[in-house]
This record gives sequence, C-alpha cells and structure tokens, in this order.
Amino acid sequence: MDFFRSQDIARRNTVRLVVLFLLALLSLIAITNLLIMFALGVFAETINVPMFERIDWRLFAGVTVGILAVVGFGSLYKIISLSGGGARVAEMMQGRLVVSGTQNFAEQKILNVVEEMAIASGTPVPPVYLMDEEAINAFAAGYSPADAVIGITRGAIEKLSRDELQGVIAHEFSHILHGDMRLNIRLIGILHGIMVLGMIGYYLMRSAGHSRRSKNGGNIAVVAIGLMVIGYAGTFFGNLIKSAVSRQREFLADASAVQYTRNPDGIADALKRIGGNGAGSVLENPGASEISHALFSNGVRLSINSLFATHPPLEKRILRIQPGWDGSFEVTEKPQRSGSAGASGSSAASPRADGTAGLALIGALLAQAGNPQEADLQQARSILDSISPELLGAAHDPFSARALVYLLLLDSEPAIVQKQMALLQQHADAPVVAALEKLQAQQLNIAPEIRMPLISLCLPTLRQLSREQYPVFRSNLVAMVLADGKISLWEWALQRVVLHQLDAVFQPHNALHHQRKHTVHDLAAQCATLLTFLINAGDKPGVGAGPARDVDAVMTQALASLDLPITTVPLSRKNSLEEINAALDALVALKPLQKPAFLKACAACIGADGVASVQEMEIFRAIAAAIDCPLPPVPLRDRVTPGVGESS
Repeated sequence: MDFFRSQDIARRNTVRLVVLFLLALLSLIAITNLLIMFALGVFAETINVPMFERIDWRLFAGVTVGILAVVGFGSLYKIISLSGGGARVAEMMQGRLVVSGTQNFAEQKILNVVEEMAIASGTPVPPVYLMDEEAINAFAAGYSPADAVIGITRGAIEKLSRDELQGVIAHEFSHILHGDMRLNIRLIGILHGIMVLGMIGYYLMRSAGHSRRSKNGGNIAVVAIGLMVIGYAGTFFGNLIKSAVSRQREFLADASAVQYTRNPDGIADALKRIGGNGAGSVLENPGASEISHALFSNGVRLSINSLFATHPPLEKRILRIQPGWDGSFEVTEKPQRSGSAGASGSSAASPRADGTAGLALIGALLAQAGNPQEADLQQARSILDSISPELLGAAHDPFSARALVYLLLLDSEPAIVQKQMALLQQHADAPVVAALEKLQAQQLNIAPEIRMPLISLCLPTLRQLSREQYPVFRSNLVAMVLADGKISLWEWALQRVVLHQLDAVFQPHNALHHQRKHTVHDLAAQCATLLTFLINAGDKPGVGAGPARDVDAVMTQALASLDLPITTVPLSRKNSLEEINAALDALVALKPLQKPAFLKACAACIGADGVASVQEMEIFRAIAAAIDCPLPPVPLRDRVTPGVGESS
C-alpha cells in the first residue's frame, strides 16, 4: 500500500472513530435514561400520555450530564495515563524491558530481528518488552515511531523460528509505519470511558453484597445491576467500534509483512503455530481486553459475539497468504533463510552522481516509504555486520550510548574538539566522558552510511535515561552543536533526530501527535525557513564538481513546486537552531499527502550545488524521519560519491 495514502486513510479512520464513539455515547445515554425511568415507574404512571410528554426532561438532562461526565473523565484519565506512549501500554501489560547483551538466546534473537527491521525501514529501533505468557502474540504501541515499543510474549520468542518471528515483527512494523498504532492507542483511551459505567456497576454490586443487611443494600444492588447492564452495552459498542476499525487493517498488515520479507511462509507459519498451540494467542493478563485490537492475533477468548472480534479468523488470514493451504495447523520445519547481504550488492561507492541522479534516487526512496523490501532487510544485516563490536556494544550501554552520540558530533578542527571536550568535562557525567575518550579510537571506523543506523541503535538505550539525566544529555548535545558558532547539515540532522525521538518520551506534554493537520499553504513561512536553511547549510564547501547554481533560482523553484508565493526571506540570513527546529516541529503536522511534495522540495535545496553525496542522502533520510516519514537505506548499488570530508 502507498505509505502516504495509508497514513491519510489512518487519519480519516480517526474521524470515523470519533463518529462511532459519539453514536455509541448517544446510545448509552438513551439506554440509561430508559432504564432509570422504567425503574422509577415514570412510564407506568403516565401510560396514556404521549411519549415525549411522559419523559421527565429535567431527569433526562441530569442523567445525560452524569453519563457525559463519567465517560469523559474516564476517557481523559486513560488518555493522560497513556501520554507516555507505547511504554505505558507495555507496562500496563506487565511487560519487562529486554536489554541487549542478555544471555538468553531467544531474547537476543528477537532484539536482532527488531533492529534489522527498524534499520531496513528507516525508523528508530523500538524497545522490546517481554510478556511472561505462554500464548503466541505481539503488539506495537505508541503515538508515532518516536515513542513506539514492540511487546511480545515469551511463547512467541521460544516457539517461533527466526523467519516466523520476522513475519510477526514485519506485521507490527506495518502498524507503526502506516499510522494504525496511533489509532489503536487512541481507541484504548476513548473506549475506556465507555467501559467505566460497567466497572462502577461491578464495584457497586460488591459493595451491595457487603451491605446486604442494611436498608440501602437492595437499592444499591438495583443501581449496580442497571449500571452493569449499561456496562455490557458499552462493551458491545466498544467491540463493535474495534471491529469496524481494526479487522481490515489486520489483513493489510499481513500483506505488508509478506511484501517486506518476500517470505509468505514466515507469517503464515506463525499463524499456524497459533492454531496448533495449546495456549493459542489468548493472554491471561486482564489488560488484554483493552488492547485486544492492537494485538497480532485475538488476545481474549471469543464468545457468542465473535462477530465483533477485532481480528479475522486465523483460517481466513492464512488463506489470504497461502491460497492453497490444506487447513492443517501443522508446520513443516524449514531451513532458515540466509542472513547474508549478498543480495544488496557491493558496498563500494558508485561514481559521482550529479544532482539530477540524486533527485531521481530520492524519488525512488519516496516510492518505498513505509514499504521496506527484502533487499532492505539484507542491507540492514550488512550494515549491522559492518559496525565494529566496540561501537555496537557502546550503542547498547546507557553511558556509552551518550558518549557515542557525542562522538558523532566531534568537529574536524582540533581547537573546536578541545572546546567540545571541555564542555563535556564540565557538565557531563564522568563515566560518559571516559567512555567518549575510549571511543575516539573508533572514529575512523564510522563511515557516513552507518552514522544514522548507529543513532537508531542508541535510541532505545537512551530511552532508559532517568528524568534527571535526560535534560543534562539534551543540553550537552545542543552545546556541542553550537560549539563552533555555526550549524552544519549533519549537526542539525543528528540533534533533530535524537531530540525528536527522545522528547516524545521524556516530554510527552510537548508531543506533536495531538496537532491538527495542515497543508503547505498553512505553513508557508515554516517551509521557507527550512528550505532557506537547507540551501545555506551545505556540508561540502569547495567541492566544485557540479555546475554552479543560482541559489535564488533554486529557492524560487522549490517554492513553485509547492505552489507557494515567492518569499521575501533573505537567503543570506542565518537561522538559529531554535527557529529551524520550530519550523520543522510545525511541519510534522503536514497532512500525509502533502509530505512527498515538501520532501522533494527539500531534496532540490540540498542538491543545490549540483552534487549528491552519501552524507547528504543520509541527511535527507533524517529530515524525512523527523516528519514521521521513515525511508529505507539508500541501496548500496545506488550509493553516490562521498563528499569532501566524508569517508569513502
């Protein structure tokens, strides 16, 4: 499925969700009022009076306000409790964070699979949480790729082969990439309010049981039974909404998993394992009902209302993937597919490419947005294999991960490096500085094409920082960027990617997922600010290999491609880091179908000097990721020449 159109469909589904929620709320109001009026004998006393005259409208208004208050506060409470993103959902499911370096083979296997899929798709590596359940199930949760997590059961990592796990994880990454995950977490918050009435009835019933000898015990029981009836109605409407929103997206995620891995047997065999597994996919955790729509397979036992199940039947899902399936859930063991990177092509850089070739390559990358292929997975393995053990180990250690980010910001000028190190010695933790000094010996081993993957590998580790450690790390990172008094494209891209991902976790109140979506015309000033910066902040002074270009003409062309008026913003003006980031913060809220045009305009500005370099292509991917449009790695066979100062 087209990534941008899929994101737009997910956004429209949010509107559909709100409409269904309002209809369910109106139904609950009507049912509750009818029950209360029957209980009070309102209708019996006025049997010969027309319907609308029989209704006690003051009572109706009071009951309606009460329901709106209960449902509203219930939803608001849940939404606030989930404001931390996917990690809150994983904690609700009693998930345990899986840390790299574990001696458990199955746990390390799932971490490797998740890392490969993240690098192949261009998303930050999400943390993995393990649920201690025998069932085979998984979920992806979060508002955006920045705060996403993967949850998976012990049964899944121990009973599934690597190819089957890859199929399950590819399915979950489809939800991350195509906007389903945001919709799923909103469903949890909104539907919780509908369920609250039934929960109140349940606790009132227990209270009535303890006070059944008192005069009020019977009255409490009547109210409790009524609320429980309303609660069952809420459950019915909740399941109806989940089914209406979720089931078709599950088919699409299965299809995407096959497209990503080019291995239909992987996900099909995982589904067969569920069918043949004694525990199936049903979770024992009581919170499973709340996130049932976000799971890989049905997480709750189906009853007579299975018509409203959140997932299609296993048989239908398998037949969609393998039309010739014989109906047996027995899985024939297959040799695991090779993890070599031979399919990706040579790692040598191809000849210098001009701006036209670079723009054509960017167009090809945009066409692959949200749809990584098997070649991208092979390349992700190749990239991981090319990273030295010292750097990989550093990315997975809380102290060394910070040091590794600082290492990637060290300037090429010795005097600036001394200033940066002095800043860190004054403000950073001593173990971090010691780790950085040790890692400096690895600086020559960091080729341009592995810098962004290294950042991605660091992110789940950096999410483990404490609330006190993160502000220190954040201020140190910004200080290192500004140490030489100017901002290069690479420095800006690195700090933008890191802070965009981590701010969503540590500063959720500033998160962008609640913003209304805009067009480029709504954000014309922000577009002009960012395009101006990209033209001025080239990382290749003195290359001179491509034809000289009139930067004013480039800006005019970029704005014209967005159908924006020519701006009066002077190209010579230097933007502050705050201004540039504020502009991009606003542009995150672009409507999905507006993002490809904006990214093409960015590409034209980056290539204004007529030469596309490896570093600039990676920076373009960073810009795309910053507006929640992850792109796969540049294919090795298509890589363009390194720019001046870049490793070849």
